[in-house]
Amino acid sequence: QVQLVESGGGLVQAGGSLRLSCAASGSIFSINVMGWYRQVPGKQRELVAAITSGGSTNFADSVKGRFTISRDNAKNTVYLQMNSLKPEDTAVYYCNADLVRAGWSSGMRYWGKGTLVTVSS
Repeated sequence: QVQLVESGGGLVQAGGSLRLSCAASGSIFSINVMGWYRQVPGKQRELVAAITSGGSTNFADSVKGRFTISRDNAKNTVYLQMNSLKPEDTAVYYCNADLVRAGWSSGMRYWGKGTLVTVSS
């Protein structure tokens, strides 16, 4: 069994900051990519940021220069630091991880249940 649990969402004023965390637990052999997606009602889930086990990162154009992503491989945890937040950043933020479970030969993508971020104007 593998679980991804997000934390750190909430309500913040425009221009403020939030830090999201996501911890993966269970019988994990290795984690390649960890990332954050977000979704608003009526729209597709979109990539916000991703980071490989080696530290390479990828960001959506809309968050470049405002958000940073980092991870602690020893703790199987990924973080999303969100600065200069805008009302259009309001969404449910989902963590994901491309990982291989212990004893398995291939990987799968796992998702957290999401955490709501609301940015007021």
